[in-house]
Amino acid sequence: MANPHGTPIWYEYLARDIDGAERFLTSVIGWQVTNSGMPGIDYRILSAPDSAAIGGLMTLPQGAPIRPGWLAYFGVDDVDASVAAIRASGGVVHMPPMDLNGVGRMALVGDRQGSPFYVMRGASEAPSTSFQSPGDAVPGHMVWNELLTSDQDAAMSFYGPLFGWRHEGAMPMGPLGDYKFIHAGTTGLGASMNVPPGEPPGWRFYVLVPDVDRVVERLTAAGGRLLRGPDQIPGGDYAVVAEDPFGVRFGFVGARREGAAA
Repeated sequence: MANPHGTPIWYEYLARDIDGAERFLTSVIGWQVTNSGMPGIDYRILSAPDSAAIGGLMTLPQGAPIRPGWLAYFGVDDVDASVAAIRASGGVVHMPPMDLNGVGRMALVGDRQGSPFYVMRGASEAPSTSFQSPGDAVPGHMVWNELLTSDQDAAMSFYGPLFGWRHEGAMPMGPLGDYKFIHAGTTGLGASMNVPPGEPPGWRFYVLVPDVDRVVERLTAAGGRLLRGPDQIPGGDYAVVAEDPFGVRFGFVGARREGAAA
């Protein structure tokens, strides 16, 4: 695995309606979808316009202990050691470490609040570009990882020793408190924030798009909902929080067309 320990290497949408989710994601975000060819499972690959694979799409298994939605795979040097550390620090293990031939070793886990994520040691030494730092990213790649939590410092006491993360810098958000930026080494991964009223704790991921307003139009035409934004963010781009027709929330960021209202 070429990516540094504790950085995102893959994203996955677990769907109630895999075909409906595919239609939505291709029409709104512009991802291309192909079948992975994995035997015995309908696992579809989401690719950005530059043809880089950024994630997967599959049906949520019956009886799964998690909700439909997006998950991140965080690359680690040793899956078994990471799972042991998660257990010892009060996290949960939904799926113990397992090997997938040609893909790598992985485990489905959760933090102290139950927010699920994967830890994975990829079989390939080629670097993953699923996540790209905002300043260097191209459309279709994930650029921001946002943790909604009831206690930001307690969350970092879990993720910090596990992944080598730290809070560095913050932005005030009024009644919601500070938006605390998360770093892994010199890489800005995203931020933690206090859970907004009416939302559960968990991870939210943002994809870079070339035109925020055009994507908002496609979102509503495809049956999704605009929940917040477009809001200008540091650097000049705009961020949107949205919900797809199946109740799954996600985000996207990018420029606004010339002349659009701020």
